[in-house]
Amino acid sequence: MKKMLRLKSMLLLAAFTLFTISCDKNDDGIFDKSGNSIVEIAQETEALSSLVGALVQADAGLVEALSDPNVTYTVFAPTNEAFGTLLGALEGFDSLEDFDTAEEKALLATILKYHVVAGIGAKSTDLKDGQMITTLQSEDVTVGIDGNMVTIKDKQEEAVDASKVLIADVEASNGIVHVIDKVLLPQEVIDAINAGSMDMMNLVEIVVATEALSILEAAVIKADLAGVLSSDGPFTVFAPTDDAFVALLDILGDDYNGLEDFDSEDEIALLKDILLYHVVAGAEVKAADLSAGSVETAFTGNSVEVIEANGTFVIGDASDTDANITATDIMASNGVAHTIDKVLLPQSAIDFVTSLSLKTIVEIAVETDDLSLLVGALQQADAGLVETLSGDGPFTVFAPTNEAFVALLEALGDDYKSLSDFDTEEEKALLVKILTYHVVAGTAAFSTDLTNDQMIATVQGENVGINIKDGTVHVEDATDANASVVIPNVEASNGVVHVINKVLLPQEVLDILNPPTPNIVGLAQSVPDLSLLVDALIQADAGLVEVLSGDGPFTVFAPTNAAFADLLDALGDNYKSLADFDTQAEKELLAKVLTYHVVAGAAVQSSSLTNHQEIGTVNGDTLFALVHGSIGIRDRSTVDASVVLADQIASNGIVHVVDKVLLPQEVLDALGLPSRH
Repeated sequence: MKKMLRLKSMLLLAAFTLFTISCDKNDDGIFDKSGNSIVEIAQETEALSSLVGALVQADAGLVEALSDPNVTYTVFAPTNEAFGTLLGALEGFDSLEDFDTAEEKALLATILKYHVVAGIGAKSTDLKDGQMITTLQSEDVTVGIDGNMVTIKDKQEEAVDASKVLIADVEASNGIVHVIDKVLLPQEVIDAINAGSMDMMNLVEIVVATEALSILEAAVIKADLAGVLSSDGPFTVFAPTDDAFVALLDILGDDYNGLEDFDSEDEIALLKDILLYHVVAGAEVKAADLSAGSVETAFTGNSVEVIEANGTFVIGDASDTDANITATDIMASNGVAHTIDKVLLPQSAIDFVTSLSLKTIVEIAVETDDLSLLVGALQQADAGLVETLSGDGPFTVFAPTNEAFVALLEALGDDYKSLSDFDTEEEKALLVKILTYHVVAGTAAFSTDLTNDQMIATVQGENVGINIKDGTVHVEDATDANASVVIPNVEASNGVVHVINKVLLPQEVLDILNPPTPNIVGLAQSVPDLSLLVDALIQADAGLVEVLSGDGPFTVFAPTNAAFADLLDALGDNYKSLADFDTQAEKELLAKVLTYHVVAGAAVQSSSLTNHQEIGTVNGDTLFALVHGSIGIRDRSTVDASVVLADQIASNGIVHVVDKVLLPQEVLDALGLPSRH
């Protein structure tokens, strides 16, 4: 028979049979059980057996609560006859056992909480006429006192409906019990009665009314889905119980002790996705309609599996554990709900749960013995890289092994016996460039995401190349030797690590460690004792700087600063510095001097020179090599030059530093200086 939450006659509530025991009579010892808890008193009192049955049937933890020795209560305890009168007034409710669905149990719990005041043990002498007392259900009851008669008024309108206290001040170990002759009804229950049927509640209202779904209620509110689940539907909802949510929170660990810990935008979005994964939109699927197969949920693109098991059905999600259906066909105005004992998890939630147990990239490196030198390098660089790689990411890190770092140190020579030798600011900066060349920011690239010939920008700024051969990923840097990935896809909470067998080096670092060989002009500029030679090249203004910066090859005999000073002294007071070669004729003369020091088309090493070898110069005049242990150069003057520093290699030739400015015959004649002829 269909059970309707409708009173047969509201007048029946006024016709309760009244006990004739006065409220101040408690002197016969029958209720002298002050050593017992409130629940124990009710259990041992025959006239309150229905109250005990109601507490058990509601299955809302009230038996445990009213047995708690640490909380004081005042309980207005309806008699068996009071409960009988209530049941007689409800259609289809012949006994308390007829409160058997989740929503009916929740309604019964609501009624019972309306009879309990928490935090105080109020005797009749503590009560005052007209006093309003807030109950555990959160609505008030009103006290009436007329002589020795105490009444308790609920939310029903007729004055005759006030319940009478039949036996007052029954002392319990955790409070006071007043036996009353009527079941009190709060406004919440009266509203349900006036609605005519519990079937008229929508899905959200059912969740709200069901004690065992309180966490689901909070989750629906937090995810802002109450409006959706209150709409027309129809919906089928697999509703996880509080125990199911508690189990999920246990899995999530110490950072998730309650729904309030879902406080970031991403976490709330995840919670919303999880809840939508419990909803089938557009269908009212009752237990009899269930059949094995996939069912698309309101979380777009994600299905649950209805699985046949032992003559019934379980619900499968993206995890390895199925959910059992614990109650079926809880009908609502906009669909149907079935309670389940597990929170269903879509793949996105599984990934989230998995990520909670993952360690950061730095933690992985610290816990991996073969990456200890990488950790040491991150610390030695002293540039906040440890903190960065412990952050949110995502990052892709190519992590060199200890052996790879040892090989690098050996290649750097005796000045770098360990990472601690990177101890100057410049060396630490160099180490940072190396380390950041191993990091890709903004993505967690697993090996399946990498493609052959792919170029990937690193945090250092230069690219690494990907070469995939025979299933192995190789990483190309600026050197001639590639690194191989020896352990791929080490997943971290903030990215992924690929262990490699070589320290990657960008071009920027190679240039610092092995500076490119300068050209002849650059070489001269880098030697302080050749600064006057550089000044002379510029002063001549004949394009010689550009020529000697060209491809070559050239051989240059480069006079020292002292050699130029000697020349200026020999020229007299009119030439105190090279700047005094300031007329066009003087500049041309200076150019003839300089080109007499240059051999074009060959980079002649000192070992290739022979005694009295004639050497043609760009000037057109010739020089002669003098080889007799040391090397000298004879020009057209009366004084030979000595090579004081031979074989200085440049990118476009070779430089031999000499201690005298070489002078061709044409210049000697022009300056009036003595010559060999």
